Amino acid sequence: MDKVVLAYSGGLDTSVAVAWLREQHDVDVVTLTVDVGGGSLRPGVAERAIAAGASRAYVVDARREFVERFVWPALQAGAVYQGTYPLATALARPLIAQLLVEVAHREGADAVAHGCTGKGNDQVRFDVAVHALDASLEVVAPMRVGMGMSRDQEIDYARERGIEVPVTHASPYSVDVNLWGRSIETGVLEDPWVAPPADVYAWTVDPGDAPPPVEVSIGFRAGIPVMLDGRPTDPVELVEQLNGLAGAHGVGRVDHVEDRLVGIKSREIYEAPAAVVLHGAHRALESLTLSKEQLRFNRNVADEIARATYDGLWFSSLLADLRGYVDAAQQHVSGEVRVRLDHGTATAVGRRSAASLYDRALATYDTGDAFDHASAVGFISIFGLPLRTEAARHRAAPESGRAMLDELPVAVAEAPAARDTVRETVPG
Repeated sequence: MDKVVLAYSGGLDTSVAVAWLREQHDVDVVTLTVDVGGGSLRPGVAERAIAAGASRAYVVDARREFVERFVWPALQAGAVYQGTYPLATALARPLIAQLLVEVAHREGADAVAHGCTGKGNDQVRFDVAVHALDASLEVVAPMRVGMGMSRDQEIDYARERGIEVPVTHASPYSVDVNLWGRSIETGVLEDPWVAPPADVYAWTVDPGDAPPPVEVSIGFRAGIPVMLDGRPTDPVELVEQLNGLAGAHGVGRVDHVEDRLVGIKSREIYEAPAAVVLHGAHRALESLTLSKEQLRFNRNVADEIARATYDGLWFSSLLADLRGYVDAAQQHVSGEVRVRLDHGTATAVGRRSAASLYDRALATYDTGDAFDHASAVGFISIFGLPLRTEAARHRAAPESGRAMLDELPVAVAEAPAARDTVRETVPG
């Protein structure tokens, strides 16, 4: 290993890793910092990397790429891990891994490095994604293979070498952030019985303190958000605006005990205002524009894409094939959804589409009803035929159909001509 490209955040761990890699492996270190929004880019990060000993520092603004090539496909699919987590961190990792490989190729490096520990999901996501793109590259994780120092030891290590690092009051939490959400863990959050303290949250107000409800209109084209309140909106701006608006109304807090890839359960807190609003609006529009069978099958696809993304398999053939299906299935998911933001909730209160499968003349119970009620008799007869056949052959009703009347309190009213009383019957 002669040259390594390090995924560099500009924090204490990766600043120390620059010097550690040079000293322990005698390699040339190039750093890569990827701005995926949400405040992930620290000021002065390139200068700090050079001061720490890097020979070159790349800083890439990948916010738009992140939204268009990773967030939007996941949204189109309705991919939410275990029905709860909108995959903010998991979606950023394949993007960063791809850029690591591209910088390694540009620099002629034979290795890449990241700051993950040996306990979390991100180490798998980086290692697997890098090797899927270029199996010849070595992947080094200093925190996993010997660098493991305490925070105080890292601070001393940096000071001894004249490395300036942003040392502030240590947060009790581990936080990852990008445009699609904040992920918070460790500290008191490791006890799933403990309610998250107020200082966990940065993007969302306490729902009880939220202002009066408001409504926002979101326009979709082929399952992709393109408009806010009737105005065409840039993808990055759209997510940022919804994060601000929904967060101000307490929307987007997620408290979840999830199953990590490495086999343990982990209590995670997420803030994802835009993700919560957009996933809810997207589901509402799909209910209007897709058939019953499409909706049923799409749930299976969504779960599979969410699991594969969470597990770091973004560049797998299966996921590429499933994304191809999603692209085709989303062609008619265009229209507008009106969402009410109300003290921590985001509720679709209106939806419309030129491709709507909803026919009011068929659905209405009022004047103009076009549904053929008489045809229901024949439909019910054919639909119930298998069940009637089964009941006739088995001769006995299943347990769920056993007689219950004698076991329940019953009130019986009789017509005045028979008896002007009400008799109550109770068991026994």
